[in-house]
Amino acid sequence: MDFYMNKALEQAKKALSRDEVPIGAVIVKDGVIIARGYNKRESSQNALAHAEIIAISKACKKLKSWRLDGAEIYVTLEPCPMCAGAIMNARISKIVFGAYEPKSGACGSKFDVIGDSGLNHNAVFIGGVMEEECSLLIKNYFKSKRG
Repeated sequence: MDFYMNKALEQAKKALSRDEVPIGAVIVKDGVIIARGYNKRESSQNALAHAEIIAISKACKKLKSWRLDGAEIYVTLEPCPMCAGAIMNARISKIVFGAYEPKSGACGSKFDVIGDSGLNHNAVFIGGVMEEECSLLIKNYFKSKRG
């Protein structure tokens, strides 16, 4: 898991280098990274340009299918409700995230979109993978903004 989370952190650092909130994601299928994404909300001025959404879009294009059954997503921050919904709609089987997000996390921290048994797709999730590294990247970014 650390290998793929490190790859997600590389994406987050790309976002940081572009003065974006440093969140990164990778999607893995059959042990191979098939898509990468990082936060681009500021540069695109698009509220939907979260790392997960970008990675999901790339994975769907690569596989020529909206169904990403058997895929895993590794993301540096617990997905928000929008991203959790997209993950569920894409039929991604496993979510691995680094830092917990108590204000808007949708894997149980604030909401439980992923654990909602009423949905037509279920995914497993593991949180806190490389939590310290993922959390520090985001905390330091916001600390530098507050100056």
